[in-house]
Amino acid sequence: MVAKIFIDGEAGTTGLQIRERLENRRDLEVLSIAPDKRKDQGERKRLLNEADVAILCLPDDAARESVALIENGTTRVIDASTAFRVDPQWAYGFAEMDRGQAETISKARFVANPGCWPQGLIATLRPLIAAGLLPADFPVTYHGISGYTGGGKQMIAEYEAAGASASHFMPYALSFNHKHLPEMTVYTGLSHAPLFVPTVGDFAQGMTTFVPLQLGQLASAPKARDIHAAIADHYAGIKDSFVQVAPLEDIAKTPLLDPQSYNNTNRMQLHVFGNDERGQVVLAAVYDNLGKGASGAAVQNLNLMLGVDARESLAV
Repeated sequence: MVAKIFIDGEAGTTGLQIRERLENRRDLEVLSIAPDKRKDQGERKRLLNEADVAILCLPDDAARESVALIENGTTRVIDASTAFRVDPQWAYGFAEMDRGQAETISKARFVANPGCWPQGLIATLRPLIAAGLLPADFPVTYHGISGYTGGGKQMIAEYEAAGASASHFMPYALSFNHKHLPEMTVYTGLSHAPLFVPTVGDFAQGMTTFVPLQLGQLASAPKARDIHAAIADHYAGIKDSFVQVAPLEDIAKTPLLDPQSYNNTNRMQLHVFGNDERGQVVLAAVYDNLGKGASGAAVQNLNLMLGVDARESLAV
């Protein structure tokens, strides 16, 4: 049976990349809306209700509107906005988050695709809190660098217009009230929001994130090897995982942290660096903000929902 897929918002960055990943699939029929009818609510409603799975690549309010337009009880939804990410009625679409998360996604009618920045934090921190190595009230800071496509439509336009004069390194969200904070807090297991400082670089896509941990303040501080073992054990137990854990190494620098290392793939590579004498550890994640961070994750979730190979249409 050929599944009908409608990408609502297919003209945007995420929508275009999802369509590109699906274009050679024989098990799918991608429904398209005519360019002159993209704002025609009646036509969007028709396609949303005709689809087996609707993938929403829209701003939050428009995503909520699209969900409201679905009148049948069968169309399943993957939403790439932040509108439903902490809604308990929606499955969170980070398949490697827990050992049973892929199955939860496979059975869900509504799936909230995760944000690119939250995934690096959740991937590294959640296993440690679940294992009891870090308390839920541990003070966490989170930072990193992303290609300018990670900053949304307005930032993409600004960087492309600036050309050679674009900033090479620009921290943003310095009011510390980023829209990803609720999602980060809920799915890491933290009891309060982290201090989050994202930075955009003068490159289109790819990202590297960092979680520095001052473990010396804990009564019983875990060693770097304990931290690494807990993270490695978590992902070793997940079938068809796109998340890989690098070996624990005592090194001062590595080219493996290049944010563009895994561009155009759905891969995420995790690293642990530590100094036990100082009680300090840094957790790092490298992945494509448009791949595992957005369109790749959406296709992975689609595959799970359709019951096909999770790696279909996705490069590792």
